[in-house]
Amino acid sequence: MIYALLAVLFLALMFGPQMWVRYVIAEHADDRPDFPGTGGELARHLLDEAGLDQVPVEVLPDDGGDHYDPQAKVVRLSPSHHDGRSITAVAIAAHEVGHAMQDADGYKPLALRTRMAIAAQKIQGIGSILLIGAPVVMAITRKPSILLIELGAGLAIMATGVVVHLITLPVEIDASFSRALPILKHGEYLKKDDLPGAKKVLRAAALTYVAAAMVSLLDVMRWLRLLRF
Repeated sequence: MIYALLAVLFLALMFGPQMWVRYVIAEHADDRPDFPGTGGELARHLLDEAGLDQVPVEVLPDDGGDHYDPQAKVVRLSPSHHDGRSITAVAIAAHEVGHAMQDADGYKPLALRTRMAIAAQKIQGIGSILLIGAPVVMAITRKPSILLIELGAGLAIMATGVVVHLITLPVEIDASFSRALPILKHGEYLKKDDLPGAKKVLRAAALTYVAAAMVSLLDVMRWLRLLRF
């Protein structure tokens, strides 16, 4: 019984944040014909108002993955958020514009996150090679100590993804609650009754990377199980 409860708790910690984010975003995705514009149109307007007319707004090929690319200097929105008229579309658009504003302001945590994310991609590639090659090294050298060192290094490298996602949280909170929410509120882009829903969506947007961190952690644990380490 205890093991069953621990298993349920483990699954809740791994997948709970991700499921909650998806639920909140879907909950406020109903079409609102009374809205004066789409998420993409709001993003374009907010960027122009902030003096960021050189930052384009692009449509992603499919839903999911809304983001601001600090290297390409572009806001990218999924079709449902770019073309939709919903609380979710408006809030997500404002959130991504918030990241563009961070970049324009020289917000140091965003710059740090960008550098670490680029480095983590390369490091994780090396980690995958080390983990895959560990059994081969063991077979050739016949030295368990070398295998343990290689596995430890590989898993540590893979875990960098978890760290990157977690240090991203302050950047996301700033984009949601120090930039997007005040803009939507004081600019009266949403009615007063719609602000609580927008706040929930912005919180979900900020916690997206917590959910991603849990998934990254699960990937590391899958490697542990695969290698029986």
